[in-house]
Amino acid sequence: MKHLSIKAKITLWYTVLMALLVIVMLWILFSVSNTRILSGANTRLKNTVVRSFREIDFEDGMLEFDDDFLRLGTENGIYLSVYDRYGNYLYGQLPAYYSGTPTLVMDELQQDYDFYTQWYIYDYKMPVEGYGTLWVRGITSQLRTDRALITMIRLALIFFPFFVLCIAVSGYFLIRKALAPLRSVTEAAEEISLGKNLSRRIHLEGGQDEAHRLAHTFDHMMDKLETSFENEKQFTSDVSHELRTPTSVILAQCEYALSGQESPEELKSCLHTIMNQARKMTALISQLLTLSRADSGNQNLHLETINLSELLEIIAQEQQIIADQKNITIQTDISPHVLMRADETMMMRFFINLISNSIRYGKENGHVHLTLASEGNTITGSVADDGIGISAEQLPLIWKRFYQADPARTSDASGSSGLGLPMVQWIAKAHGGTISAESTQGQGSKFSFTFSSSLNLGTI
Repeated sequence: MKHLSIKAKITLWYTVLMALLVIVMLWILFSVSNTRILSGANTRLKNTVVRSFREIDFEDGMLEFDDDFLRLGTENGIYLSVYDRYGNYLYGQLPAYYSGTPTLVMDELQQDYDFYTQWYIYDYKMPVEGYGTLWVRGITSQLRTDRALITMIRLALIFFPFFVLCIAVSGYFLIRKALAPLRSVTEAAEEISLGKNLSRRIHLEGGQDEAHRLAHTFDHMMDKLETSFENEKQFTSDVSHELRTPTSVILAQCEYALSGQESPEELKSCLHTIMNQARKMTALISQLLTLSRADSGNQNLHLETINLSELLEIIAQEQQIIADQKNITIQTDISPHVLMRADETMMMRFFINLISNSIRYGKENGHVHLTLASEGNTITGSVADDGIGISAEQLPLIWKRFYQADPARTSDASGSSGLGLPMVQWIAKAHGGTISAESTQGQGSKFSFTFSSSLNLGTI
């Protein structure tokens, strides 16, 4: 059994169960039929014996038996015989192979057995005018009584194998159709396993049963797996690309410094370049570790009550130093004493990434506008700039890791690795908040964030 397929096992069990059910039904049918046939035969035996007295007359000192007397018994499969009041045989027929001589008993059905069959015997006495009392005995065999039942049994034995075969064949095709989605899932899984074709789908339509739901779940799972594998491939490619440039710079600077022909000033310049590239690599690795822990659910938040207003003011002042390099002015509209339970380090990174992103893509002599407010149990804020903006096609993609809306801006040129906004989005979600972006190309971008009331303590 363990080597059979599920389809074969179900078909086998279904056939056996249906065959047993048919056998039980036939047994009940035969039992009821046998009882009814026997009851009918006994009733017919009694009626025939009683009616036979009509065919007996006593005239001129002699008993006369009409021809219908024997014919009446023959038509009903009954042997009729006549006895006097002392039990002496007078007239009639007896079965040739019946040897029993039970005692005459008035109006009582008797049974007798011999080597061949079972016999049913009925005796009845009635007075005949002018003669006295006569006994009439009727005898019939079980073989005659059960003839109809035997015919039914023979028909059942003939048609039962054919019926079981029909059950097995119809059950097989029904089960095969019901399990068709499982076969499709198996074929798809084998194709994916052998050919590594993650785009293979079942696309089973037209049903809402368990098998169809399994097929839909399989397709949905493969969509997620394919997306996950594609993201992993893209992630690996992007990380390699981001690390290749600073690594190449460091190696080139080291080779130049080791050539032995440089002045102290040139060596110092090489060390500065190496240090800057190493810092970029360190920042990139730090961001990657944070996102990796976040993906695996191992990045824990150290929640404490922090003053977001003071934190944002401090960060804005620090970022103004960087913004001065492009003559960008950071303007603030921050409500005082906005409190929230949050991870202070993560919130610092949240604001720094948003503001530095606006500065990086802001225009010369432009502005960055910061807002923060609390209304009821909701904290809202925004970071807006009047820089290059983002096109409508690229806007949904900015939350993808290593994506940069302006391909011309490499990590070397802009200092961006494409991980800042994905990090911002994760921090917002981790604190029960949301963040969204709206932008018009050539006019600037605005990032709006909201934190849910579950972590908000309101304002003082």
